[in-house]
Amino acid sequence: MVMFLFLVIALVVVVGAVTLAVLGGGESGALPEAAPERFTDPLPPDRPLRRADVEAVRFPMTVRGYRMVDVDEALDRVAAELAERDARIAELEAALAGAQATAVGGPGLLKGYGAAARGPAHPGAPAPADERPEDGK
Repeated sequence: MVMFLFLVIALVVVVGAVTLAVLGGGESGALPEAAPERFTDPLPPDRPLRRADVEAVRFPMTVRGYRMVDVDEALDRVAAELAERDARIAELEAALAGAQATAVGGPGLLKGYGAAARGPAHPGAPAPADERPEDGK
């Protein structure tokens, strides 16, 4: 009987301690703020995403993990921006390749160079009229 009485008193003390800890054990006497139930999108809508923006994304937990809608929306945004960047990179690389091709062997740069470099067909023959240097030029 003494053991039973000891267990009841211990149970009352433990329940009382837990109740005091939950209701008024903190400095402020209030429970801490709960995490938001809805995802607040920290991804900036006014500029392209940066690595730090993606690393800062935190999804609120639910009973079964994350809300799939929130994760899907964030991943859709990241995927759209990556696709946009990939398209822009491809466009710039194509423009660069075109500019390099024009700079190296631009149109008309080597036109007629082969015939003029070889000279006349016969060593004593005059050069064709379109390949003769004009006077004073």
